[in-house]
Amino acid sequence: MEDTAESGDCNANLRWQSTGEQKVDAAVQQWLDWDRNPRTRAQVESLVAAGRLDDLRSRLCSRMSFGTAGLRAPMGAGFNRINDLTIIQSTQGLYAYLFRCFADLSSRGVVVGFDTRGQEESGCSSQRLAKLTAAVLLSRDIPVHLFSKFVPTPYVPYAVKKLGAAAGVMITASHNPKEDNGYKVYWCNGAQIASPHDKEVLRCIEEQLEPWNNSCWDEELVKNSSLRTDPLTQINSFYMEDLTSLCFHRDLNSSCTLKFIHSSFHGVGHEFVQQAFRVFGFAPPIPVPEQKDPDPKFSSVRCPNPEEGESVLKLSLLLADRENAQIVLATDPDADRLAVAEQNGRGWKVFSGNELAALLGWWMFFNWKENHPDPAETKSVYMLATTVSSKILQAFARMEGFHFEETLPGFKWIGNRIHELSKTGNRVIFAFEESIGFLCGSMVPEKDGVSAAVVVAEMAAYLQTQKLSLNQQLHNIYRTYGYHVSKTSYVTCNDPPTIQRIFSRIRNFEGDGSYPKACGGVRIVHIRDVTTGYDSSRPDLRSVLPVSKSSQMITFTLQNGVVATLRTSGTEPKIKYYTEFCAAPGESDVSRLEEELQKVTGALLDEFLEPDKNHLIRRFV
Repeated sequence: MEDTAESGDCNANLRWQSTGEQKVDAAVQQWLDWDRNPRTRAQVESLVAAGRLDDLRSRLCSRMSFGTAGLRAPMGAGFNRINDLTIIQSTQGLYAYLFRCFADLSSRGVVVGFDTRGQEESGCSSQRLAKLTAAVLLSRDIPVHLFSKFVPTPYVPYAVKKLGAAAGVMITASHNPKEDNGYKVYWCNGAQIASPHDKEVLRCIEEQLEPWNNSCWDEELVKNSSLRTDPLTQINSFYMEDLTSLCFHRDLNSSCTLKFIHSSFHGVGHEFVQQAFRVFGFAPPIPVPEQKDPDPKFSSVRCPNPEEGESVLKLSLLLADRENAQIVLATDPDADRLAVAEQNGRGWKVFSGNELAALLGWWMFFNWKENHPDPAETKSVYMLATTVSSKILQAFARMEGFHFEETLPGFKWIGNRIHELSKTGNRVIFAFEESIGFLCGSMVPEKDGVSAAVVVAEMAAYLQTQKLSLNQQLHNIYRTYGYHVSKTSYVTCNDPPTIQRIFSRIRNFEGDGSYPKACGGVRIVHIRDVTTGYDSSRPDLRSVLPVSKSSQMITFTLQNGVVATLRTSGTEPKIKYYTEFCAAPGESDVSRLEEELQKVTGALLDEFLEPDKNHLIRRFV
């Protein structure tokens, strides 16, 4: 049997062989009716011709949903991939929801930005997808503030707040593999959308699947429409001006003898970090030449994620050795995250996200106190961290008298909490997530690698005047507030049913509805399961953190003081695990703490995740 499908804007009808499965046939027909990108159309036609039923099912019979960083998926043909059609559909749904929420949408408009990603075989680049996003909105007479060139992700929420826009969209997949792209949505408060907005936008997308008209596919609309503006010069100028609020010791910076290396990981960061250094009075950092310019193939790195540590920082460290530089700064491809390494005389110390947060948290409060000597003012000061991150800020807060709060994983929760706290006159001076995402001050309710890079530089310059390195100061912090030894890693699992099975087994470990009682022979004293809303430490057994049924997350508190969490990634097919030993101030036997932590971490992996049995791929280092 043969079916006939319209080939969108092509003149001739395309004949294609039925797959023999009604649901898949209907999805193929729908795709070929709607898609006007010849490359993604050809991908579907080729899969049909080859009889690749599993591939067709996977691509066409499900849709993307909002994770911890918006919509994110591989680029290519399919309703659950990032491509021209799904971006148009997503923007139509976003418009429908914004139209419902903002009576003044047609005066406020929407900010749109993009990174440097692209994929030749599907004809998808972040820039093209940003133009299509803009075209959909312009076709409904909505003003669009579309950046004319790639920008760091935090520039979009920053622009949303500065321009008073109704929302913002950033086309990026941050540090994901080169095959991926994404669609990040920010609300008018500058924070990423969370519940209920994300669910409502998805519902509106489902109701707006068919492209409205030819204008939605017209990239040229952004050149010809009077409703399109380019906020780049204005926003960059405002951002660099506001950045001075984080500069506390400019007098030291111009005479600093430290040398800094910067890698932008083939992404957007190079020129923005250079500018930020100048604003602080530093000489610009030395760029890693092979990684300075945008390259959607990320040619010089195994994966474009600086969080992977020394194995992906090789070129930066080699250049630092040649230049006799002391500090390496690496921003991820969309410049919202930051990795830091320091020469310690014996080699390089690559700081974990938790260690960097200890340093930055100390630095931000140290300078806050210098400028606000009245202790009463500390009562309105907050620091925030995601619940899988180190508890070091909690130790600071206990001793220093400010407030500390935890949120669910993902900076969208931190961004929205910053907004809530600001409404009651409180001020967040530092926030972080352990996956090297930092926000110094509250310029923008999103993690920001550009500002974090230059703040680290100034902190290092100040510490040099005290004859201290970053690592020496880290140990000073631990001696004062207690050692916080942590381990973060992951296993990869490309089979969602296996992930479900693993977490179901944990929830029924000792029989029906009974969680594990021990890990590595150490008794588990409390369990919090954010997926189900259970928390054994609470009198009512209900978790204080919001229930998050779309992802898996279970935290175990052990009798020896170790806190361990297992959770699924919101952006990649990974099960992440986090363990931390929080010692009391004065306890200095670090090797014992590390040994104890390693034992529990190994048991967590072997007993609860069973990597070999479940064919999980361990992290490559």
